[in-house]
Amino acid sequence: MYQLDLTEAYCPAQADTEYRERTIEAMLREQVAIRPEAMALRELLPDGTVGREWTYAELLADAERCGKALAARHPKGTRIAIMGGNCPEWVFVQIGAAMAGLVLVTVNPSFLPREVRYVLEQSGAGAVYYQPHVRGSALRPVVDEASAGLSAAEFVIDIEDHGELFAGAGDGQLRESDPRDICMIQYTSGTTGFPKGVLLHQHGLVQSNHDVFARWELAPGKTVTCPFPLFHTAGSAVCVLGVLSHGATLLLVTLFDPVAVAKAIEREKPEVVGGVSTMIFAIMEAAKATGTDLSSVQSVISGGAMVQPELNRTAQEMFGVPILIVYGQTETSPAITAAWPTDTGAELTETIGQPCSHMEVAILSPNDNSVCKVDEQGEICMRGYNMMTGYNDNPAATAETIDADGWLHTGDLGSMSARGYVKITGRVKEMIIRGGENLFPAEIEAAMLEHPAIAEIGVAGVPDEKWGEIVACFMRLADGAERPSDDDLKAFVRERLSPQKTPAHWVWVKEFPLTGSGKIQKFALAEQFVRGDFG
Repeated sequence: MYQLDLTEAYCPAQADTEYRERTIEAMLREQVAIRPEAMALRELLPDGTVGREWTYAELLADAERCGKALAARHPKGTRIAIMGGNCPEWVFVQIGAAMAGLVLVTVNPSFLPREVRYVLEQSGAGAVYYQPHVRGSALRPVVDEASAGLSAAEFVIDIEDHGELFAGAGDGQLRESDPRDICMIQYTSGTTGFPKGVLLHQHGLVQSNHDVFARWELAPGKTVTCPFPLFHTAGSAVCVLGVLSHGATLLLVTLFDPVAVAKAIEREKPEVVGGVSTMIFAIMEAAKATGTDLSSVQSVISGGAMVQPELNRTAQEMFGVPILIVYGQTETSPAITAAWPTDTGAELTETIGQPCSHMEVAILSPNDNSVCKVDEQGEICMRGYNMMTGYNDNPAATAETIDADGWLHTGDLGSMSARGYVKITGRVKEMIIRGGENLFPAEIEAAMLEHPAIAEIGVAGVPDEKWGEIVACFMRLADGAERPSDDDLKAFVRERLSPQKTPAHWVWVKEFPLTGSGKIQKFALAEQFVRGDFG
């Protein structure tokens, strides 16, 4: 960890790893030159068995073949969409596109035709590369409806059909690219409205994700289990590029089934397991139910919010190691902070770690953009090489996110300790202003999640004539639990929080509206409440 003694909530860039500007192709070729016969990619099938495998030399060969086929079809700079689940062909297209000088536009395979069309139109995609079926749903009808009349309809290619995917490879030539070339457009989850296309360059993606795994001490030859979706930066950036940059093996989970994954961990003995907290929890529950041994795991990594202490205690019992958190955003390639393997206590369970290498991180006042005091709440901001170049065709949104001093504003509220450890305390736009007082949903949610009857929760502000906004608490009942009364819930929260933070409305839901990456859409809950959808 960094030995810091900060006097304000600003951490300067830490040069603790080697800093080199590289393309994706250069990174992969370096590994092939060192360990051509080492295992690079293994496919974990839905039943938990291992399917196809690629050494580093074999992966480079298929990525080159794919890149030449892409170059034969598309001029340099063409944006090509990819829509599918986790499969090795997705990785070929990702690397091949970078080798061909193209820009990959990732599309969530669960999107409806109108959502896909929005991405195709907004990005200006000139092709769609798709997987025929994802979780039992046929994607070709969705792609055809979404691309009708658009330039993307000219090339609609089934990535599982290798004859189609690699067609023309003999006529194409790989193209030189620059580390700062845009190689990917990832669309934000849209927690507050229409998603925005984030422009990411090769250097930011390679360096950032190499550094994250360097912090976690990933060694060549170790295996990392990746259930994160490839359409998200956690999958295609952290796992694919981060793992390959260290000469390790990526065990790609093609369909997340916790029982199958738990059994695969017992059999294949991967040293590293990744996943959002719900995935980690599901794997542990499956292992308990089936008597599966998870003790081979040396590191458990998770992205998103802070790890609940109880989940971390369970992980230490089941895996023998704690959960290491990484925090970031699509706009930052994506890592901003991460835990260290040596972290313990509150810094492990109540923070999102220290800033990652070669970037500045600060807590800035939402009022005047000044640097906050140590432990004072403000907006988490970062500045560094791994920032997006902007939002696609949206200069206004770019200017709202990256200020005149070059700080990227995450929209997350947080604080920083003198040791440089960062906490998340809420969202700037989710902040509830009740009678002129600022209330933070994350604080209320954390308190209410201690209630044994609550499995999942979302707190949002809803309009009120007297107060302007008041607190509404949306909850999902835990399995087998008896629903508590509103009075019981009020008494519970009043034991933990001050009166003005007590929710005015208690709403039970069977499911939550979610973003593509699984985050609760609180603006949607508030809209549904105002419409009277909850009775």
